[in-house]
Amino acid sequence: MESNLLPDTVWESFSFGQDHYLAVTSEPWHRLEPVAANCSPDTKADALSFAVSFRESRKVSSAPLHDAIYVERFSRLLPTWSVSEGSTDEEILGQWLTGGVSIPVTSFRRLSSLLGWLGKKDVAELVLAAGFSVPQGAAGAPTPTTTAGAKPSTRSRQPFCLPGRPVLEAFFKDHVIHVVEHAERYRRFGIAFPAAIVLHGPPGCGKTFAVERLGEHLGWPVFPIDSNSIASRYIHDTSKKIGEVFDRAMDAAPSLIVIDEMEAYLSDRQIHHSTGLHHVEEVGEFLRRIPEAGQGQVLVIGMTNRLEMIDAAILRRGRFDHVIEVGMPSAAETAELIKVLLADLPVEGTVDTEATAAALTGRPPSDIAFVIREAARLAARAGQSTLDDEMVQRALTCLQAHPPKASCNGHRL
Repeated sequence: MESNLLPDTVWESFSFGQDHYLAVTSEPWHRLEPVAANCSPDTKADALSFAVSFRESRKVSSAPLHDAIYVERFSRLLPTWSVSEGSTDEEILGQWLTGGVSIPVTSFRRLSSLLGWLGKKDVAELVLAAGFSVPQGAAGAPTPTTTAGAKPSTRSRQPFCLPGRPVLEAFFKDHVIHVVEHAERYRRFGIAFPAAIVLHGPPGCGKTFAVERLGEHLGWPVFPIDSNSIASRYIHDTSKKIGEVFDRAMDAAPSLIVIDEMEAYLSDRQIHHSTGLHHVEEVGEFLRRIPEAGQGQVLVIGMTNRLEMIDAAILRRGRFDHVIEVGMPSAAETAELIKVLLADLPVEGTVDTEATAAALTGRPPSDIAFVIREAARLAARAGQSTLDDEMVQRALTCLQAHPPKASCNGHRL
């Protein structure tokens, strides 16, 4: 109520025991549902109603809306202030319109292809109604204007960067981004699309972050394959869901499929001989669909902490051509990441980045980011105008109570 998203007059009071509550009600023909449920619209009118609700809510409040409740009756999204990880406004709207596909509405061409039941002019109308911009002249759409709260996408104009991971950054640039950006040149030599990739390494080494950055740079819709998206207690149902994910990704191509915790679905079939034929069926579905994905302009990236458990047939050339180890950052990579994290902060010249890097070498990137963020918090809490080495050392002390995770041996990216 303090956010003033709804007027006081719409709230109804009631008591339960000695406790007093306020409630808002909705008719059966109006939507009342969590935004995160990604209940895609049935009609253009449904989509416009949500878009207008999004815009009107943003006029009143800047609170995160990824966990909001959609109250169609009052054209509002009511935040619930959960602790779950948030999304940008562009991603929230894109996921709701497409029924859960991770795509920002600023990727207009891909969004239009996913909303094939609407014309491009209709899609442009929806995006503009929500307060965002569309490409000039998009299917007859009016010239866009940047509305308060809308941030035009500049990802494609920025060079790809993985702070503190120069070798992995170079790999993605060489084997993925350059192939995509110079498709005709590669096609003349028989290379139609980037090959599938496996990233393996210990938990926390930055695999997921790297893939997320790549997806953001490419601006493609991302289709995750994990326990939330395909797991089922029914025999044959998991393999069916795997096929459905690949089908949706190919319909939205070019796109990205990300297989998290590969060992859960692609472990050696010999190990699971006692669990029945359903596991063999699931691996077989992947074996069949991965080569098809590349031909359909779908880049498949798998991630695992247990490479030794993966079925050998999956790792053969022609399915996953590149198997890349991602270890914990080296001393040089740690120092580079620290410099990048400090670049946008008011820093006093006394910060000893080399000593800080030495103390953090072998730690996951998330720990490195925590130290800098905690040091910045401590500096702000103390009323300082700049971040100094004392605050960095205090942040390190908070972290050093926990032992570092083991790094991988051998070549590391």
